[in-house]
Amino acid sequence: MEHDVASLARAVTETQTAVNILWTLLAAFLVMFMQAGFALVETGLTRARSAAHTMGMNFLVYSLGILAFWALGFGLQMGGVGALATLGGDASLSRELSVDLFGKEWGVAGGVGFFLRGELFTPAVATLFLFQMVFMDTALTIPTGSMAERWKFKSFVLFSLVLGAVIYPLYANWVWGGGFLSQLGRHLGLGHGHVDFAGSSVVHLTGGVAALVGARTLGPRLGKFDPSGSPVGIPGHNLPMVVLGTFILAFGWFGFNAGSTLASTDTRIAVVALNTMLASATGAAAAGLVSSVRFGKPDVTLLCNGMLAGLVAITAPCAFVSAPAALFIGAVAGVLVVEGALFVESRLRLDDPVGAVSVHGLNGAWGVVALGLFADGSYGDGLNGVAGGVRGLFHGDAGQLAAALVGVAVNIVWVGVTTTAAFWAIGRLVGNRVSAEDEHAGLDLPEMGIEGYPEQVVHPFAPAARPEPAE
Repeated sequence: MEHDVASLARAVTETQTAVNILWTLLAAFLVMFMQAGFALVETGLTRARSAAHTMGMNFLVYSLGILAFWALGFGLQMGGVGALATLGGDASLSRELSVDLFGKEWGVAGGVGFFLRGELFTPAVATLFLFQMVFMDTALTIPTGSMAERWKFKSFVLFSLVLGAVIYPLYANWVWGGGFLSQLGRHLGLGHGHVDFAGSSVVHLTGGVAALVGARTLGPRLGKFDPSGSPVGIPGHNLPMVVLGTFILAFGWFGFNAGSTLASTDTRIAVVALNTMLASATGAAAAGLVSSVRFGKPDVTLLCNGMLAGLVAITAPCAFVSAPAALFIGAVAGVLVVEGALFVESRLRLDDPVGAVSVHGLNGAWGVVALGLFADGSYGDGLNGVAGGVRGLFHGDAGQLAAALVGVAVNIVWVGVTTTAAFWAIGRLVGNRVSAEDEHAGLDLPEMGIEGYPEQVVHPFAPAARPEPAE
């Protein structure tokens, strides 16, 4: 009898693990499809003469990210995460490198998992790799929009490898891999440490800071600012492409957020999914209202960026807040994305063709701050080794807000300094910006050797079409 009970319990556990693996993989597949959404949004918001170049960056960044993460990034990020409870308890990734400060061990980097060698190539580790890789690749995609139409392709390749192999993984380790930001609660009593359920800071703030540094490094596109320094509008070439890409991103975001449970058996996925939807709605609505007040009519591109901003902002707190809080978080994001884009362009004099700094950077920061304010204690018991649910300032725990602010500050300093150094080194090696002649002509032929829309290009030495005789 005892043997039968033990066999039944083992079968139930194995089935639960298999179902969780399937759920996590399906969520990862949804996130992977977001690459198509980014490609459409970024290409549609830029000019037709560089369409192949923008699409090429969005396509190749996927492959570059996989290779960089496989070789180095995954090990640095998740090599010390410990037993994977929802994926069968696999403890292959249990070597966190740490430093001793004030009598406490603070994690700084994972120590195993590089190249997924030998005994580490288990189903649980493979599942975690695939899921974390598509998250990392989202961060890598964000700078391609802010530097579109003037970024040298060789520089793009090298920077993407550095960002995917080192810069992103180390910050992700500090939050998700057992590193020091996740330990702020246990060691210093700051809530549950820096909490980011699905990546407002880890993915979006990282990509947004890199986008800001890159846009400042390259400088604006030719003709973006007039002689007095006032910005000049450069419309994108395909608005339907932008709208379609936005809906693809919103669809994939359900995998992004709900998939971060890593468990289909966690019924919180329903709350996460609904909060995600609510914030996207109020983000778009608020951006439409603000653009109508500012410009007299709603701007469709700002409607799209408002929806994306709401999604970015709810990504960190989606599991920890109520529905009214999710609506409010999305609405604030919709306002921030419009005002932030205007500030970046008019005050900072930065050229960000797709609004990546405002959508991902500003609202990535807002997302983790919102968690520190609105988390209601209904979820997260035991997270990062701290008992009780995650509570923000408005529910009695000011320490959670402090941990959020520390996490934002660390991200800005770390990503800002390392990306600046990377662009400096790459600039010395191959250069970062294309020539003025190539930029003026469009980057498709000079950088890619192929045109995005060849039938629409009139070549100066092409033979004139022979007129047809009248009937």
